[in-house]
This record gives sequence, C-alpha cells and structure tokens, in this order.
Amino acid sequence: MYERGEMYEAFYRGRGKDYTGEADLVTSLVRERLPEADSLLDVACGSGDHLARFAASFGHVEGLDLSEDMVQLARRNTGVPVHRGDMRDFTLDRTFGAVVSLFSGVAYCADPDELTATLRSFARHLSPGGVIVIEPFWLPEDFLEGYVGTDTVESGGRTYVRVSHSVRDGGVSHMEVHYLVASAEDGVTHLSDVHRTTLFTREEYESAFVRAGCEVEYVKHPLAPRGLFVGTAPSA
Repeated sequence: MYERGEMYEAFYRGRGKDYTGEADLVTSLVRERLPEADSLLDVACGSGDHLARFAASFGHVEGLDLSEDMVQLARRNTGVPVHRGDMRDFTLDRTFGAVVSLFSGVAYCADPDELTATLRSFARHLSPGGVIVIEPFWLPEDFLEGYVGTDTVESGGRTYVRVSHSVRDGGVSHMEVHYLVASAEDGVTHLSDVHRTTLFTREEYESAFVRAGCEVEYVKHPLAPRGLFVGTAPSA
C-alpha cells in the first residue's frame, strides 16, 4: 500500500487521522522551545498531509521520504520541495529550526545504531537551538501481543477494508496487513504489506538523542498516544 500513495492517502484521510491536530501539536512543541523557529523539515513525510499543515505555520518547509511514489505525491499535494532520501544518512543544503518525523517512521530503523545514525542526520540539519520531534512506535511494555486491528473506510469512490495482525519477534513488531480495495470500476483488489518495526525502549530513544548532541524530553498527549520525543540542540 505504501507504494500506492493515492490509495494510502485516501485510506488514512477516510479513517479520520487528525493531521491538522497533530501538526498543531508538533508546532506548539517546537515553538515552546524555539519561539523564532520558522523553518521545518518533515522526514518520512509520506503523502505530505502533515507537511501541508506545517506549511501554513512555518515560512519555509521541506519534506524527505524514501519512496519515490510518496515523494511525487507529496510534491503535488504541497507544492514545496520534497526530496528522496534515507533518513539514516541524508544531506540537504540547509538547516532548519525543526526536524520532525511522525507516524512512527523512525521505528523502521533496525537497531540502536541505525536509530542513532538517524538522529545524527536530523541534528546535522538543525539550526542552533533547533528542535527535533519524533513519534515512536509502541514502547515494548505497551505492545499488545497478537493484536488484531480492523477498519472499513469509504473514501474517494472506493471501499477499503484493512485487517492487521501483530506479533512480537524478539525486539521487533511483525505486523501483517491485508487490504481489500473495492470500486465499481475496478472490482475488488487485494493488497498486503508486512511491517517490521523495532520495539525500541524509552532509554534507547533517549540515548540516541543524547548521542546526537541533544537534550531530550518524552511528552504524552491525547493526540499522540505513543508519546513524542522532543530533542533540543545546543543554542550555540
């Protein structure tokens, strides 16, 4: 599904994901720590739904994603620069007041070393005093073994049925997801994904921030049930 950006976007919009509320929350966390922040980079930006909201709050925004399909879709949706790149090691030609990564994108790092490399990539792109905000996946103690999720969504003239099943494989969440996508024109299409996301501990997230040279806080909020890690770079 992630390689079919328009379907991905339609499903999560139809599911009711509060992109505006989440973007406003992140913006407030950034501005509490750096009131003058006026530029933002959204890493693993996907189809650009958060990025479009950030563009209304910051003078300059850019995005980055590994999927070429998502890069093209985010460019069309936002009209801002969106780069194709790997969050673990990328180089852009400027710094930002904030670097953010939502929707648990950083949990696709395979181990603490990759997580640290990712946070260091983020920190390299921060202005002095800049802020990093990341949304983790579930912490190990919050993961529900054997969890089955189901959703039915009507969006864009299609019906989406999504069923997922998650199990723990060592320190990794192995989630198998199946979609049935139905429309009058195309009938029923079956798609499936397997997501392996690392169940990093709070200490592993915080250590990665420290190794990247940032102070770090863990923030809970109703719009972020998994919490958010907020890192701040030195001011000089």
